[in-house]
Amino acid sequence: MKKIWMFFCLTLMLLVSLAAISQTPDYSMLDPNPYNPKTDPDIDMYVGNWKESMPYHTHGSLVERDILTKGDPENPPARGAVLAYVNRFTYATLDAYASTTPITLKDEQEIFYIITGKGTISTGKTSADLYCGISILMPAKLEFSIQNTSDTPLTMYLIAEPVPEGFRVNDDMLVRNENTTPVSSSDAHWVGIVKSLFTTKDGLGTLESILTCQFDAMTFFHPHSHVKGTEEVWTTINDDIYVLIGKKIRHQLPGTAYLIPPDGKTPHANFNVSDRMINMFYFARYGDHELRK
Repeated sequence: MKKIWMFFCLTLMLLVSLAAISQTPDYSMLDPNPYNPKTDPDIDMYVGNWKESMPYHTHGSLVERDILTKGDPENPPARGAVLAYVNRFTYATLDAYASTTPITLKDEQEIFYIITGKGTISTGKTSADLYCGISILMPAKLEFSIQNTSDTPLTMYLIAEPVPEGFRVNDDMLVRNENTTPVSSSDAHWVGIVKSLFTTKDGLGTLESILTCQFDAMTFFHPHSHVKGTEEVWTTINDDIYVLIGKKIRHQLPGTAYLIPPDGKTPHANFNVSDRMINMFYFARYGDHELRK
């Protein structure tokens, strides 16, 4: 543990020193001003974990627990209430051998990322097997249902994104298998190994990117900030990491997500201080973009 904290201290001292000696501070990396609770965001308001949320039923028998909810990213009314563009981000569970009620989404579409268990998802046109690493983009106006085909819970992350007015949704669900998806980048923010799951070209309406990102043992991301209009969320899957948000460090346990305050001066960086590679789930909207008509 002493080695871990020494690593953090040396790293942050180096970054702060680089920002301080620059004639023009680079606010995309680190804000050189001292921490001020009156002006700096309360970063804990931007973090959510499904284990701290009450369960509720959707789709008949699907049990959801909120991770991040609709709110105000500039002044969150409650912890985790920071989403300006996505309707909700949850952890969902379907009990052993249970099935959801057939449902047709209206004015929103859902993205599922399977974490554990086995099952199937079906529309009137196609069906697909569900297991760890499978991701589904389910469009609006299409009836579907999910079935758990095993004796253990089927667990997943669920993103509900609104369908913009005039946007042309996909005709059927789109399935991606992270396990066989090729690496699209091996140096994202210095060390991230990215596998892209869905983009606007694939049928996302409000969001622009959904992906997973691995990074190796004892590495960390390039600290950077985001501006207003950006909605970027990082979620741990099965492992824990440490994360720099603003001028504080937090331990990010499995099932925890955070949104970067979009103020242009609050940096973030993920730290892997373990002895193994770690994988994270990510989704983002970067700004106004052209919609598919």
